[in-house]
Amino acid sequence: MTDTTAPGSAAAPQRPATTELGPTPAQRFTNRVLPFIVGAAVVAAIPFMDPSRTAYTLLNIIGINIVFALSYNMLLGYAGLLSFGHAVYFGLGGYAVMHTMGAIENEWGLFAYFPPFFLPVIGFLGGAFAGAVIGWPSCRRSGIPFAMISLGIAQLIFFAGLIFVSVFGGEEGISGDRTYGPEFLGIFLGPINEVYIFIAFWTVVGSALIFAFTRTPLGRMSEAVRDNPERVEFVGYDPQTIRYMVFIASGGFAGLAGGMAAVNFEIFTPEALSLIPSGIVLLMAYIGGIRYFAGPILGAILLTLGQSSLSDFSEAWLLYLGILFIAVVMYAPSGLAGMIVAFARGATSPGAFGRLARWAAMSGGAALMLAGTIVLVEVLIRRSNGFGEVFEPYGYPLPHDSVMTWVIAIVPLAAGFAIIRALAPKDDA
Repeated sequence: MTDTTAPGSAAAPQRPATTELGPTPAQRFTNRVLPFIVGAAVVAAIPFMDPSRTAYTLLNIIGINIVFALSYNMLLGYAGLLSFGHAVYFGLGGYAVMHTMGAIENEWGLFAYFPPFFLPVIGFLGGAFAGAVIGWPSCRRSGIPFAMISLGIAQLIFFAGLIFVSVFGGEEGISGDRTYGPEFLGIFLGPINEVYIFIAFWTVVGSALIFAFTRTPLGRMSEAVRDNPERVEFVGYDPQTIRYMVFIASGGFAGLAGGMAAVNFEIFTPEALSLIPSGIVLLMAYIGGIRYFAGPILGAILLTLGQSSLSDFSEAWLLYLGILFIAVVMYAPSGLAGMIVAFARGATSPGAFGRLARWAAMSGGAALMLAGTIVLVEVLIRRSNGFGEVFEPYGYPLPHDSVMTWVIAIVPLAAGFAIIRALAPKDDA
């Protein structure tokens, strides 16, 4: 039976007004474009503050780690692939740039006309090619098998770097000179401030391109594959193909970061292919928050600053890093970005005063636990070394054979744990 009622008649059903399901153009600009504009403005303003050479060096490393962490999060946060060998693509991209740098220096063919400013593009191509080759067998599996495959490949490539000296330079690595080749806009990458401009440019470009990738249909489908691969296959997409394409893109951006590092340090060793940078980038992404695009950025900044400063004060800085990672996994799985978002929402929703009071008390408990942990670790480290050194925070000696030392370490640790345990609701994520 057919409905023949005229659309304009009184009996015709009224269609609901069209509603905007997605974000408005203003919201899209505020959430997607404005942060990059602000970030680029901050990055561009830093040279006018006349930072020191040390500050420039630290900022350059932060920029490299930001792109590296974002590339890793394309796998873990968006595609749900836990990799223990992401440094392979970082390292191979860096090695590709080092060999290209040598070709520019020796004026080999067309490379004599290649501006070193664009060397990260070579790193991107090298990382993407490695991702295409390695990802073909790797992406046939997911979950724990994928993680184990990535671990095995990481060790294989690392030992290959030590064996094939003509390609990787052995333990000494390969060195180069970034000042050869044509200049770009008057930049020949000699002074540290010009290197900062180079790193800043590629950090902003790389971050923007990774964000753009996450907004594409492929980036959206990678999230669907992460959450429900069976449903993705049911609607007509191949989860393995999606993982493979994301894997190639992730390897390319890791190679981009490796190319930035090669130009910055002018030397590359097989250590860049090892499990250590693969573990560090995992910590950066997870501590920052893998479900938020800004999470790996926060994690890269925090861990780079921590690695730079903590190593000057304590030889146990890696232990503190591990403790931080365990704490985030147990009590804040959404990472730093998730904590910031939760705080912003909680502070503006009804019942904010009581919620903020509880969070303040929990922060006090965390501070007590941190103080107790620092005392405990530093006293044990000095006791283990056997050199007779005594931990003296703020000039107050804490010898390991004093009862008061263990009281100062254990009581705050236990009190802080009790406060957090009592105030944290059972359903908190």
